[in-house]
Amino acid sequence: MAKAGEDCQTMAEVREGVDALDRELVALLVKRQAYMTAAGRIKNDRDAVYDAERIEDVVSKVLVEARKQGLSEDIAEQVWRKLIERCIAFEFGEWDSHRAANKQSA
Repeated sequence: MAKAGEDCQTMAEVREGVDALDRELVALLVKRQAYMTAAGRIKNDRDAVYDAERIEDVVSKVLVEARKQGLSEDIAEQVWRKLIERCIAFEFGEWDSHRAANKQSA
């Protein structure tokens, strides 16, 4: 089991902890991606995939949580904006492929 960051004494320990955390983050991103798949299936209008108001709402909530938990707001905002950008691109693909699959089965 990886040591907590504050308990690390060597770079090997730091890297072990980062690698373990990255595996956890990937698992969480898989769960988030499933919601983007669902959104691409559920939304009736392709124009609804990009929602600027929702983006700002998500970022605002993340910044509140970052402050509470001690995460750098600069890291949080930049990471989430990029995450949202890539999730929107993924959702567009899901929206398009779902509609193409429905046309083929009709």
